[in-house]
Amino acid sequence: MTLRKSIGVAAALLALTAIAHADPCKMFIESNDAMQYNLHEMIVPASCTEVEVNLRHSGQLAAKVMGHDWVLAREADMSGIVTAGMAAGFKHGYLPENDKRIIAATKVVGGGETTTVTFSTSGLQEGIRYAFFCTSPGHSSVMHGVFLFGEPTKLTRAR
Repeated sequence: MTLRKSIGVAAALLALTAIAHADPCKMFIESNDAMQYNLHEMIVPASCTEVEVNLRHSGQLAAKVMGHDWVLAREADMSGIVTAGMAAGFKHGYLPENDKRIIAATKVVGGGETTTVTFSTSGLQEGIRYAFFCTSPGHSSVMHGVFLFGEPTKLTRAR
């Protein structure tokens, strides 16, 4: 085997090892200038006592033009949070201040920016449907997904 092939094989094995040992309590999601997340479902094991969500905006537009955030709440609360967020405006990150319905939220980021939120899972219940979504005006209709805590087979209907 040539040196070049050996290096290639070693690099591939390292990449697979990194994936195999990825921390299931650390989530990565991307947004873009086309109002899209790259994920529609996020699953966090019940063994995680804390979750870290990293949002990367892979687009180029500024936050005031095409900013995105990542917000976690019960599915039933999404619409109310989005409506209240519009009233709060960009100055407040499209989030209603001190809203108890919000479990976790990042700040709004523009193209090329990243942000992270870390939150405790102590308030989450296994089997309950949670939603993640963007609160920028008009974005939640296409920028949303399901957040599952625990075993997906234990999922119950929204409450």
